[in-house]
Amino acid sequence: MADSIDLANENSQRHLDAALASRARMASAHSLTHCEDCDEPIPQKRRDALPGVATCVECQSINEHKAKGVRR
Repeated sequence: MADSIDLANENSQRHLDAALASRARMASAHSLTHCEDCDEPIPQKRRDALPGVATCVECQSINEHKAKGVRR
């Protein structure tokens, strides 16, 4: 019978597996050269660091704040 610690470990492992799978999918994706939100160029260093990136840093930050319900 699983106790609460076992269940927590299983839950953590599922989250880790999902994050790694998501990262693996991103690694095979091609980055955009221009932001899909504002059409500004995405720097090469950002595209190299985050394969599959589609937004510039500023737009990504705005999108993350919106997802959290934070107003700027």
